Amino acid sequence: MNIIIKPQGTTAIYEQIINQLKNAIITGELKAGEALPSIRALASSLEVSVITTKRAYECLEKEHLIRSVPGKGFYVCEYNSDYLKEKRYMDLEKKLEEIIEECKKAGMKKEDILDIIDTLID
Repeated sequence: MNIIIKPQGTTAIYEQIINQLKNAIITGELKAGEALPSIRALASSLEVSVITTKRAYECLEKEHLIRSVPGKGFYVCEYNSDYLKEKRYMDLEKKLEEIIEECKKAGMKKEDILDIIDTLID
């Protein structure tokens, strides 16, 4: 797993870590039960604060995507990928609703929107 941090980006560093770990879980790069790097090791490899990596892991743990095993480290949860896909689909649906609403405000009809989608998908 390779996490790339963009310090000049608009997304907070801990959010970049969270997003990339979530993506690795969805794609199967990180499998259920797989150990994650320790907080210190990840901070060191990314050249970021231990507090930043700790915050990212805490957020992932609150979402039940990873779990902490005292004295052993953090592990990917068993049931996370289906949950994560469903959550991502819900987020995408919300974005599509917003885009469709903007299209309607611009005077576009359903056929126009579907034509754009067909063009973009191909």
